[in-house]
Amino acid sequence: MALDPYRRLFRIPGLPTLLLVGLLARIPSTAVGMALTLHVATTLDLGFAKAGLVTMASTIGMAIGSPLAGRFVDRHGLRPVVVVTTVAQAVFWACAWALPFPVLAAAAAVAGLLGLPVFSVTRQCLAAMVPEPQRRSGFALDSMLVELSYMTGPALAVAGVTTLGSGPTMAVIGLGVTSAGVGLIVLNPPTRSADEMAEQTVKVPRRQWVTPAFVALLGTVAAATFVLVAAELALVATMEHAGQTAWVGLAVAVWAVYSLIGGFLYGGLSRGFSPLVLIGAMGLLTVPVAWVGGGWHWLVLALLPSGMLCAPSLSSTVDVLSRWVPAGARGEAMGFHGTALLVGGAVSAPIAGAVIDGTGPAWAFAVAGLVGVATVVIALPFWRRRPMASTAPSRPATPEPEGGSTAPVETVATAPLEQVAVVPVEGTSGVQGQEVVRALENDASLAPMGEPPILLEDAPLRQEGPAALT
Repeated sequence: MALDPYRRLFRIPGLPTLLLVGLLARIPSTAVGMALTLHVATTLDLGFAKAGLVTMASTIGMAIGSPLAGRFVDRHGLRPVVVVTTVAQAVFWACAWALPFPVLAAAAAVAGLLGLPVFSVTRQCLAAMVPEPQRRSGFALDSMLVELSYMTGPALAVAGVTTLGSGPTMAVIGLGVTSAGVGLIVLNPPTRSADEMAEQTVKVPRRQWVTPAFVALLGTVAAATFVLVAAELALVATMEHAGQTAWVGLAVAVWAVYSLIGGFLYGGLSRGFSPLVLIGAMGLLTVPVAWVGGGWHWLVLALLPSGMLCAPSLSSTVDVLSRWVPAGARGEAMGFHGTALLVGGAVSAPIAGAVIDGTGPAWAFAVAGLVGVATVVIALPFWRRRPMASTAPSRPATPEPEGGSTAPVETVATAPLEQVAVVPVEGTSGVQGQEVVRALENDASLAPMGEPPILLEDAPLRQEGPAALT
């Protein structure tokens, strides 16, 4: 049954609490952009152009700060990072309503840089608490909760500003963000699994996991948000041109429900799909929406296929990232994932706006879909050279045996790209050396020691060392 994977998830100790805290923490975070925009544009009466500058400053700060916060979590643990970012958010929101525009823009950038990393931290902790076979369902559920937070946060910000004013609304947002930080401090969920904590962790150089395949993964993440943001703007513009602005909220809500349904169904499947397949399909299914006519009802219906792939596409990228990146660098990698999400949306908005103003909203659907497909095609060659799965903890190097000078060999979990085999070779100086033979995944003639090649995504990790060669 489709519900069985979710039942097993909720039996994991501490996971329901983590998901609940993550949802409540994300709602005020998703309201930040809308609250700042309305405060500058309406309360300060400076227009939407200057409001855009403030939100841009905040977004740039978050894009830079997300991987930095993740790196500090990897090095120093969750609590110190959350304490610092919670205090920073409390100070900003306590005085943001009273700041003049230039100071507000600068403060928004700093607040973004020191933003509470609730999105990346929740995913990092989920990867630590959920066994690998259940992670796809866990990340699908997390994507559904993110969708709920984006359906709730901006709407509450609009309602608050229009009824209470921007000052009280910003105070409530500050209280919510601060409470979220305190909740994470008290909960202090694990950022590594028990097995990963029990093993001595070897520091993994960034070059071993920031590979071309990892960069391609981030590119597909940005492409997914590009497609979604551009399609949403095209939907709003189409309805506005047709004089049906009053129904925009309902149309966007229905589209979000599509994503929730898709995420629920995807999490219940027996096996998942590559992000390339999901994001490419989402792009392809968005292109034909450009030629749909007959009213907004048909337009929303035409968005059903691509909308159902939204949550599965994003959750699949997190699942792949959690398997590609060693546990000791997972926080920083999740931070880069969050940055890619922000960059995709930030780039999409002006491009889609220019297309809408120049050729009409219909072409914005086509451009959004084609960008998604093109990015997948570009990423495909790098994807074939993906790094090894790294779900097993990093282990210390094999100690040097007595009477020899055999160099230590790192585990396969920290090896880059290809499978590594170690073959003893006599050095020219009379001292036994080593030769590292890189065996391509699908080339059986290069498999070490006459063994068949190992499929990187499905095989368990193996540690190779001198003992394995005797």
